[in-house]
Amino acid sequence: MATAPVSRIAKAEPVNMRLEVVVIGVSDIDRARAFYENLGWRFDGDFRAGDNLHIVHMTPHNSATSIIFGKGIGSAEPGLADSLVLTVDDVEDARDDLVSRGVAVSEVFHYAGLPFNNSVGNPRVSGRDPQGRSYFSFASFEDPDGNRWLLQEVKTR
Repeated sequence: MATAPVSRIAKAEPVNMRLEVVVIGVSDIDRARAFYENLGWRFDGDFRAGDNLHIVHMTPHNSATSIIFGKGIGSAEPGLADSLVLTVDDVEDARDDLVSRGVAVSEVFHYAGLPFNNSVGNPRVSGRDPQGRSYFSFASFEDPDGNRWLLQEVKTR
């Protein structure tokens, strides 16, 4: 008598999955590389295969997830990446660091209602989350192509 195969769905623990790479669109590879290097991000590699394939791989400081951008890869148009989130221990310290590197960064804000709320006309409220909660205080910036990044303060998970 044959036994039925064990379904993966029946497992109590899911398989490990880690977000490793996010592909973003840029219009000028060298300018984008210089921008992210200026942020202090680790340069992981510059890969080329002929004239039509050029990939740059970079990783934010202390992050397990990287970005890649370039020519000849399936990526969004420059500037279409929106709300890419970088978690930070202290949003004001992270903001100050980026400003010292010449990056235009918003003032610290929180969202009306809940984080990432775009259901109202002007969802950003000036200042930190009044209750000081993790996940609720932000600042934002854009790369030279208009790809938008959020700094999200997470003190406790």
